[in-house]
Amino acid sequence: MTREPAIWDLLVVGGGTAGIVASTTAASLGARVLLVERERTGGDCLHTGCVPSKALLASATAAADARGAARLGVDVSGVTVDFARVMAHVKAAITTIEPVDSPETLRGKGVTVLAGDAVFTGPDRVTVDGREVRFRAAVIATGSGPALPPVPGLAGVEPLTNESVWDLDVLPARLAVLGGGPIGCELGQAFARLGAEVTVVNSADRLLAVESAEASELVTAALVRDGVDVRTGARAVAVTGGPDGGSIALADGGSVPFDRLLVAVGRRARTEGLGCAAAGVELAEDGSVVVDDTLRTANPRIWAAGDVTGGPRFTHVAGVHGSLAAGNAVLGLRRRVDPVVPRVTYTSPEVASVGTSPDDAEAAGLTVRRVPHTEIDRAIAEDLTAGSTTLVHDRRGRLRGAVVIGPRAGETLGELTLAVRQGLRTQDVAGTTHAYPTYNDGVWNAAIADVRGRLQAPAVRLALRGVVRLRRLSAGRGDRPTSGGRR
Repeated sequence: MTREPAIWDLLVVGGGTAGIVASTTAASLGARVLLVERERTGGDCLHTGCVPSKALLASATAAADARGAARLGVDVSGVTVDFARVMAHVKAAITTIEPVDSPETLRGKGVTVLAGDAVFTGPDRVTVDGREVRFRAAVIATGSGPALPPVPGLAGVEPLTNESVWDLDVLPARLAVLGGGPIGCELGQAFARLGAEVTVVNSADRLLAVESAEASELVTAALVRDGVDVRTGARAVAVTGGPDGGSIALADGGSVPFDRLLVAVGRRARTEGLGCAAAGVELAEDGSVVVDDTLRTANPRIWAAGDVTGGPRFTHVAGVHGSLAAGNAVLGLRRRVDPVVPRVTYTSPEVASVGTSPDDAEAAGLTVRRVPHTEIDRAIAEDLTAGSTTLVHDRRGRLRGAVVIGPRAGETLGELTLAVRQGLRTQDVAGTTHAYPTYNDGVWNAAIADVRGRLQAPAVRLALRGVVRLRRLSAGRGDRPTSGGRR
């Protein structure tokens, strides 16, 4: 049996995506790593976020596709949803992926895993259920949890969140969703497609407020087509009822009855009870850990990664944070957080975005090039033309942002994220052969349109015409018969 060190090279608190990546990265560098997790490794992404939600969306999409197959000449009658089997599919997806993040797998990669609650008691030590652990460096990766708004009566109805909704075994007849961000829109549309009567209540004037106006409009229209009652600019002032149903009272005097209420209004960093003050780790007003651009906290021994930092709360960001924090902590590097962060909302249609929004382009002195999917052959062939591809670029053609709205839009975003991060130009994209026919044609066509537009600039057009004229004259001289051709 391997003897544990008196001082660990790296302590990682939290076994979600950020913590797993941080611990395995550090172990691969030769560090002696201790990972402390209070519940189960895998975190929100595996158990309550990405995996279960996308499994649910797959079932919901299958139901919607079957009902809508007539548009393609295929009639499907008697579409029914067995909600218990849907949830069994969701749980099977979790179970299949779970071993990848298990303590056994982590131990196989050189990480020591300890179950318990870690509480900082000083700048270089924690206690785990009464046991003292010392460290040379640490990474806080405790993630975030769903936030509940201070609406009177809300707690009394035992609202669902993205954590507890997976415990449902019966489809609610009437589901009210409080919040119109990505989680609210994704789950609201999914439950509507599965047969629930869904109402989305959003205090902002539109759904997906951080996305482009076009994306918000198209997603709203899609939800309405799926039967969702969308209430925007609607502020909940009280909730009445109990666990078996109730009603939301709105500021405008309206009300929304429900059998179950799902709250999806944001998330809050999990730092309560962690002992950050004892460790000299500064917290922001919202409870998140304050870090610099290398993810280092006010305590030079401690870094933080993932949702707990209050940055973009995506699994892919948590993974990148974990790797960066571990490398900086173990090797003494000063790598900085990449500001280019892609995001995807997995509604139907999907919304994939990176960089500067088209809505902000004019104020930033940038140019927008949009291709509607009514011009994309793959979209036409599948009769799914409600979408678009939009590129945002500067005067030199360097890509600064992009939005893709349509089926599997997230699959197109990798190329665009790389282009924005590397400052690639539209001519670089236009000069790269893209497979046809794909929805990715939108990116290519937008880039080609910009390059062709640049060629129409007066000075460029004049120069090009001059080159063509010179070549024509040269070719003409070559066409003349030469003397001595006859004997």
